[in-house]
Amino acid sequence: MLAAHLTRTGPPEVITLGQLPDPQPTATQCLIRVHAVDVNPIDVYWRGGLVAAAMSFPFILGRDLAGEVIATGGAVQRFKPGDRVWCSNLGFAGRPGSFAELAAVDEAWLHPIPPGVTDEAIVANALTGITAFLGLTRAALQPGEILFVSGGSGGVGSCVVQMACLLGARVITTAGSEAKVRLCRELGADLVLNYHTDDLPARLKAFAPDGVNVWWETRRDADLERAVAHLALRGRLVLMAGRDARPAFPVGPFYVKDGTVLGFAMFNASAAEQRPAGEAINRWMAEGRLRARIDRVLPLTEVVEAHRLQEAATLHGSGALAGKIVLRVPA
Repeated sequence: MLAAHLTRTGPPEVITLGQLPDPQPTATQCLIRVHAVDVNPIDVYWRGGLVAAAMSFPFILGRDLAGEVIATGGAVQRFKPGDRVWCSNLGFAGRPGSFAELAAVDEAWLHPIPPGVTDEAIVANALTGITAFLGLTRAALQPGEILFVSGGSGGVGSCVVQMACLLGARVITTAGSEAKVRLCRELGADLVLNYHTDDLPARLKAFAPDGVNVWWETRRDADLERAVAHLALRGRLVLMAGRDARPAFPVGPFYVKDGTVLGFAMFNASAAEQRPAGEAINRWMAEGRLRARIDRVLPLTEVVEAHRLQEAATLHGSGALAGKIVLRVPA
């Protein structure tokens, strides 16, 4: 099979697009003909060797896929050949990645693709949608509460904005251009701040004089002084980025608010823990209430360029992406 894989870590140019042996499904696995995959920031860190990760080479890149079941192991019960499926959390814990023509995936990690939802749309909301749902669940967001999330036009941010609105919250977010501000409004945000031109502290205080109930930080260089200053009594601070970050933490202002810090990484969640997220994503996308933010769609043959673009956005703040890069896998 054709696969985008690594024989060593390094810059985007270390990615090899070449032939690897076809996977053979075990009793509990489905063999998937992959139709679409996407690029996530975590892919940049792993490919670049920027995080301590156990990889055996050749290592197939990719976390998410959408495709069709073409064969099943003898113990598989939930799926059959011909079913359209999607999944996330590949490329971890010894599981091969998704950037290939074929993938053997344990049925526990698979979700059906709802009728009328495209492969490109569902895969763009896979890792980011599961991350958003798990974080909002951990934060116990309630109807009527106020949530702030930085970067509402990005992959995770756009899912957080939409899901928080669907859960009945009032949503504040930020964006770096007027085009992205308009996009965040279209996604349902109640207040969108341009972080280049708006007075964020003043606008936040005016909208939420008693503070925000949930502050979701997507940035690697979180300003925790600002976050805690705008947190409401018994507010929750969600942290899910910045592996190397070591910011100062304002303990005094935080503890007197009875605050809670929630740190989480979606790849720690089991298949069973992720299933409710997949069910919610399917339901909302089938109803047309959860949109996929896709910046561009490229063929798998352009995987190196896709990684260049994602690296520029993830590591260097290029601002060039407003959504996910999706790669189509050749039939």
